[in-house]
Amino acid sequence: MTREAGGSLILALALVVAGTGTARGQAPARPRNIIFILSDDHRYDFMGFMPGAPAFLRTPNMDRMSREGAHVRNAFVTTSLCSPSRASILTGRYAHRHGVVDNSSPIPPNTVFFPEQLQRAGYRTAYVGKWHMGEDAESDRPRKGFDRWVSFRGQGVYVDPVLNIDGERREVKGYTTDLLTDYALAWLDEQRRTAPDAPFFLYLAHKAVHAEFIPAGRHRGRYGDSPIRYPESMALTAENYRNKPNWVYEQRFGWHGVDHAYHGTLEFDDFYRRYAETLLAVDESIGRVLDWVREAGIRESTLVVYTSDNGFMLGEHGLIDKRTAYETSIRVPMLVSAPGLVQPGRPVTAMVRNIDIAPTLLELAGVAPPEPMDGRSVLPALRGEPLASPGELLYEYYWEYAFPHTPTTFALRGDRYKYTFYHGLWDTSELYDLQRDPDERDNLIGNPAFRDSVTAMRDRLFDRLTESDGMYVPMRRGNFQANERKPHPPKP
Repeated sequence: MTREAGGSLILALALVVAGTGTARGQAPARPRNIIFILSDDHRYDFMGFMPGAPAFLRTPNMDRMSREGAHVRNAFVTTSLCSPSRASILTGRYAHRHGVVDNSSPIPPNTVFFPEQLQRAGYRTAYVGKWHMGEDAESDRPRKGFDRWVSFRGQGVYVDPVLNIDGERREVKGYTTDLLTDYALAWLDEQRRTAPDAPFFLYLAHKAVHAEFIPAGRHRGRYGDSPIRYPESMALTAENYRNKPNWVYEQRFGWHGVDHAYHGTLEFDDFYRRYAETLLAVDESIGRVLDWVREAGIRESTLVVYTSDNGFMLGEHGLIDKRTAYETSIRVPMLVSAPGLVQPGRPVTAMVRNIDIAPTLLELAGVAPPEPMDGRSVLPALRGEPLASPGELLYEYYWEYAFPHTPTTFALRGDRYKYTFYHGLWDTSELYDLQRDPDERDNLIGNPAFRDSVTAMRDRLFDRLTESDGMYVPMRRGNFQANERKPHPPKP
């Protein structure tokens, strides 16, 4: 099928899917434009309108998206780590199915990313920002499915990045969050001039707010005197560690722990405030995109999604970073703006996983997935329609050579209970009643009253892994290892 024929087909399909029918005799409307904005390590509750957000935090444009669109309250990732999560977003598949199981894994040959299908169906497509899949010297090279490509190697930098722009590298002066937004808006302007009748798909992926945090100069020190509300589970007390796995206590005194963060080179309060200050430029980027859409007069025909590749812990259980199956690690912010599709100010309560993004955006565009996906479309939930539960969230994380502190982790997270199993070490599993104990401080794994529940959840966990060909644990070689531990007392 030619690109032109595919574009004609998508116009017809999108009318049915997006509910934008036309009167008989009128020309069909084109499918919705899609702008997908992804940040890095943004925890779900660090938005100004959230009840649990720090009192000092200001995110006016995220608040605006929640007010004018929908806040997806129960958004999760299936692996809380950059590369696996990004691959899950682009494929709609679990990490054990797409194969990008850690931050150094190469992309398996013949992997299909959903923007390729949008491009074939007539969309103009652009990728701007952090790719971070694979660590070879060419990991920033342009990828299939995108008409425009602006990216960088690995984690990138916050200031004066070297960008790969359609295959040519150049150092660009400025703050990376601002620069990526500049390139994204410039491409949108170009589409408006050169292909005003074609739908577009923009994937804007920020480096921020990945550690180590460097705020824009205009934001540095903004929260310097702001008081910090420490999570109760951060305290080094017998109560907090009474039923916790030993590895959680040990990690407290390593690279990703509050008592020896980055081997003692970070001070927690400064780390916390710089995280919030670095987020300010991301919020401004969202505002610039929303303003462009409004000024271009295409707000009614454009879907804008904002989310993060994983959550982030700021002291919970004595830890920083992500990787674990704790709530602040696996939950992410998600905001959706789509006038005529999403009712303003109405929250979406259905569970939405990162593996659901690809099938949802494809259905919105009227495009069939290229191959079976583990996720499912949540378009009905965005419209306010009933949507059957996908069941318990299946979570996986695979041990990494570079950061040996967190073991291979598998978990099932339901509406009330979460069961977590650790592979390859002699330690305790975890079971939490999320309704009674949302902060996950009381591990019920050894409570006789929950013995049957533990057995049933463990069986369901391994059944799910078996059904999806996930009963193997991949290994990767490495060189650097952050294995230093601060001397510390025995577990209280």
